Amino acid sequence: MKKILLVAVIFASLSNICAQGFNGSIDFKYSTTKDTTQNIYFVKDKLVKLDQFNRKSGNIEGSFIFDLTTNTIKFVNPKRKVWGEHKSETPPIIKGKCEVTKGTGTKTVQGYKCAEYIVKNTEENTLITYWIANDKFNFFNPVLKLWNRKDKQSVYYNQITGLPEGSMPLISEEKQVSDGKAVSRLEVVKINKNVPDEASLKVPADYNKFDK
Repeated sequence: MKKILLVAVIFASLSNICAQGFNGSIDFKYSTTKDTTQNIYFVKDKLVKLDQFNRKSGNIEGSFIFDLTTNTIKFVNPKRKVWGEHKSETPPIIKGKCEVTKGTGTKTVQGYKCAEYIVKNTEENTLITYWIANDKFNFFNPVLKLWNRKDKQSVYYNQITGLPEGSMPLISEEKQVSDGKAVSRLEVVKINKNVPDEASLKVPADYNKFDK
């Protein structure tokens, strides 16, 4: 009987470990023809914080805190020591049709094997290639849907259906269909599995709420 209970406990523990999503930090840079920004996701269970850094000073310019339990977003301004509620953006209207193709290529990014997906929209003169890792990045899709950003990298990614839970693009490249000119590029440059302290993912106690 004791052996059966022990096996059951071990099995339950292993199941919890397997079901657990990514915890840690993910550094990525987002480049356009005009600028490059540095960003870091900090993830602990259902709390996600996105820090955005000033390119010149290297200081945190602003942050977003996503609570995937309550489906709320807060913005944080460290310079002014204020925070507020952030409302999701209105979904943009896509002109024409997005054609989604799963490519045959694979690429290893930061130790993760990634599959190639291509989303093309001739009317919007846009083609975006995503290199998507299928792991335990369970936070990513919920954050993307909650945030509802209007940039094409986010909008076109949401046109890809059937991706397994835990999928996340580690590189994405946007180009013009007409001439192949590069428009934007997102690339994960570092992944760290050190679990952040939960307090660091919350609004500091001495910050004031900003009411519009």
